[in-house]
Amino acid sequence: MGFGNFTVSGGKPLPLGATIDGNGVNFSVFSRHAKTVELILFEHEKPNSKYHVVNLTAKQHRSGDLWHCHVADIKAGALYLYRTDGLYQPEKGYRFNVNLALLDPYAKALTDSSHWDFSRATAYNLDDPAGDLSYNYNSNFDNAPRCIVIDNDFDWQGDQPLNYPLRKSILYETHVRGLTAHPSSGVEHPGTYRGVIEKIPYFKELGVTSIEFLPIHEFPENELGRVNPRTGKRLKNYWGYSTVCFFAPKQLYSSDKALGAQVREFKEMVRELHKAELEVILDVVFNHTAEGNEFGPTYSFRGLDNQIYYILNANKRYYQNYSGCGNTVNCNNPVMRSLIIDCLHYWVVEMHVDGFRFDLGSILGRDQQGHLMENPPVLELIAEDPVLRNTKIIAEAWDAGGAYQVGWFPGGRWAEWNDRFRDDVRKYWRNDPSQVRNLATRLSGSADLYLRDGRKPFHSINFMTSHDGFTLCDLVSYNAKHNEENGEGNRDGGDNNYSYNYGFEGQTANPVIETTREQQIKNFFCTLMISQGTPMILGGDEFGRTQKGNNNAYCQDNELSWYDWTLFEKNKMLFRFVKEVIAFRKRHPGFMRPEFYTGIGRRYNAPPDVSWFDETGDPISWEKENSLFAVRIDGTKADIVADRDDRDFFIMFNAGLKEVKFTVPQTYETQLWKRVIDTSLPAPDDILPLEKRPEFPSVSSSYRVKPRSLVVLVAER
Repeated sequence: MGFGNFTVSGGKPLPLGATIDGNGVNFSVFSRHAKTVELILFEHEKPNSKYHVVNLTAKQHRSGDLWHCHVADIKAGALYLYRTDGLYQPEKGYRFNVNLALLDPYAKALTDSSHWDFSRATAYNLDDPAGDLSYNYNSNFDNAPRCIVIDNDFDWQGDQPLNYPLRKSILYETHVRGLTAHPSSGVEHPGTYRGVIEKIPYFKELGVTSIEFLPIHEFPENELGRVNPRTGKRLKNYWGYSTVCFFAPKQLYSSDKALGAQVREFKEMVRELHKAELEVILDVVFNHTAEGNEFGPTYSFRGLDNQIYYILNANKRYYQNYSGCGNTVNCNNPVMRSLIIDCLHYWVVEMHVDGFRFDLGSILGRDQQGHLMENPPVLELIAEDPVLRNTKIIAEAWDAGGAYQVGWFPGGRWAEWNDRFRDDVRKYWRNDPSQVRNLATRLSGSADLYLRDGRKPFHSINFMTSHDGFTLCDLVSYNAKHNEENGEGNRDGGDNNYSYNYGFEGQTANPVIETTREQQIKNFFCTLMISQGTPMILGGDEFGRTQKGNNNAYCQDNELSWYDWTLFEKNKMLFRFVKEVIAFRKRHPGFMRPEFYTGIGRRYNAPPDVSWFDETGDPISWEKENSLFAVRIDGTKADIVADRDDRDFFIMFNAGLKEVKFTVPQTYETQLWKRVIDTSLPAPDDILPLEKRPEFPSVSSSYRVKPRSLVVLVAER
């Protein structure tokens, strides 16, 4: 059959998207306000391809707000787009333009979009002084990426999502491309899903349980119009927080460039990570899209039904901007709510992912006028959805519109990125005054935030660093951000980093400063791993990755952001420490408690489950201004779920500048205190692994804790 000789029938309204059946493909797309909808089928992916237009008539091809048809005798790999016609009245919220190619919001894959200039795909004439009130009569069909019909045929080899309990998880946040794009990565497929597979032995050695990827949904990497002022090279959207298609894995990250191969390669990555007992968590960006504000491109949602998909201002020409990125998705409109749930179902059921981190999650709690809701339907729906019941759901519990919901994010079982943990731990180890009470609260699982609404310690996602901000190496190397290469005059990025350079701004060969910085990094990692809650580490921190003081490297798709694996060789002892402290946490349920501390003993004549002391051995006075304290943790019934005891721990903290002698309490019954961790000691004595247990030094009635250090004692029989 020659191209264009298609047999078209009415088809079915559900499911949305392009669905293969035994006779062809069913297409369905939403638009309430369009007057006409056309399906365009393309012969191939190259520019100037032949295409065939299928006119969808309201009588035969419309059910309610869904436009649909069935095309016989086509299969996986078929290429398509839509276009719509209707009112173009921006001041009333209508932005239809029949000349523009539109992506299917339910598309499972796109052809290569790297050549497409999204900024030119506007419904208005870029050269008209009237701006977005003008109309663009030029077609963009020839160069637009196309949607690809995808089948779900894949040999999963029995794989299913792992769904580890949060309290037993250790998250590792990384970028698919940045992980292996650097020439030093040593992989065969750099910057790709297969490159991730090649790093599985590394993840296993490190000991993390879950890989949390920055956005992998299709996004326009070439949407930025700025250049690096130092190099003159065009800056790119590297992080990917600018979604084009929520169902489509990024084609750029696939080593196989065949049509639709990115779907198969993503599935291969998930399957192989699961074989290695590693979870996959996706960072998802339902709060805004790459279409931006009224001057942005029109490539999908805006051209299908602008006022349904976005929260508009009272003057509907303009967009509410709670995302800081130009627009805000209308998440609690039933249409968008259904898209979000359908999307999450797809990634769990068909792509086998284990969880999601919701970027600017507070936006999902805003109603269709932008007001924060007490019981947001979409958040409750996600939390209670039966398909997602065992899936991790993690909120970034704030947005750019002023919402801050850490500790009271609505919707039930949501976990949250706990930036209070990040800031309080940073301030304590920087030796800011009066931080002991705050650190003790964070070590205990942040009960001040999560106890009141029935959530547990593990609902706190504890982290020191993330993609957004300094790396851990830079946190101890810079007093201020250095974002000049972003081309925004160093105005972008946060200013409240609670960082300190210890005497020199940036990298230095001074051995005293370098030793202090490494010791502080060990303090941060150890504090993270002995705290109640779910720890997350930023990829590369474990071997000293640096961004040279850039705390907002969203546009740096280059060696500034990529993992320089030569640092792994240089900082092997740091990697060893991190690996061992992760292993230490994993073998001690006392740091993974399913419930908050009670302050009550769990056995006869035993101390409380947690006790706090000053350096003299007396109960701590929380009003003291110094930076010294100790905590005793009783391990009895530490894991009440498994009815399992753990050992007892005595942990001493000294963020000050002087060595201090701490009084060590007596052990219970016939035990001895033995030192496992002292961050002031050089490797390998800074942490002793399990196999060295007989060699652990015994500690009697006191211990001298060096400046800026942390000591962990374990009770041994």
